[in-house]
Amino acid sequence: MKNFADRLNEAILTKQSQVCVGLDPRLDLMPASLVDRYRDAPRQGCGCGRHEIGECFYEFGTAIIDAVNPHAAAIKMQLACFEQYGPPGFKAFKHLCDYAADSGLIVIADAKRGDIGISAAAYSAGYIGRPLGFDGNIDNLGADAMTVNPLFGGDGMQPFIDDCREYGAGIFVLVKTSNAGSADLQDLTVAEGGAMGAEATSGENPSKLYEKIASLVVRWGADLIGESGYSSVGAVVGATHPQALAGLRQKMPNSLFLIPGYGAQGAVAADVSHAFDSQGLGALITASRSIIYAGADEDFALSAALAVQETRAELWSISQAGSK
Repeated sequence: MKNFADRLNEAILTKQSQVCVGLDPRLDLMPASLVDRYRDAPRQGCGCGRHEIGECFYEFGTAIIDAVNPHAAAIKMQLACFEQYGPPGFKAFKHLCDYAADSGLIVIADAKRGDIGISAAAYSAGYIGRPLGFDGNIDNLGADAMTVNPLFGGDGMQPFIDDCREYGAGIFVLVKTSNAGSADLQDLTVAEGGAMGAEATSGENPSKLYEKIASLVVRWGADLIGESGYSSVGAVVGATHPQALAGLRQKMPNSLFLIPGYGAQGAVAADVSHAFDSQGLGALITASRSIIYAGADEDFALSAALAVQETRAELWSISQAGSK
């Protein structure tokens, strides 16, 4: 299958859009008229409402996908929002992945998985690889790429990397996340030998922990660089840390960035300007609440369409100004 980075960059250029819409369904933010219709419906299954919530998420999600599809390159499915509702939530997640893929969008599972050995292989197979069935390998949950936690190290990452190679999939490794608390660990100073804190400041070549992870991401993705010049092993880098973002782009010229923090978290287009190359490639900017909850009434899909158009235009414009 075609290299993931090449497929993603082709989608970006075709739509002239670096927007990745985050699909994070929440009952307290979705349009009340939609939620009330499912809340008041006769209860199926256990009667607790999980089944109806799954159907509600699916209706909301398909409407959002249809609305944003002309103006977004990718959709990011926030797994936690779905899995809290058990099997009906997983069912909605799977069906929405399929729906988005059939619509031509790149599908990213925001799962943040990580482990070692057979557990890492199972996580990878479930989302971007192919799990073993009775008669050979079977379909996964339908994602083109997924987010991955790197703290288990190289052997924990290897199953994900192997599936990227075999199935033309992609991963985005958590490097510098958008939340303020990321500094608690990701900004710790690390010496070349691995010491942290005060010892590291007197060692040779001290760096931040996130910079060390970034160097590993470059190494892990070195033999998965496609024709577009980017690797299928990318990095999650928050737009809320623009200086770190600019520095990482210099250190990671062949790495795709998945950039959260734009919109509702406070980052603006100028904060991500250094993420792009001269063609406007190299990064996907994720926006969730600012798009999918742009409208709170029955016209929520139209509001989402208008919001994603505005976001696309703003990001494309700044990427074409030349920043790298």
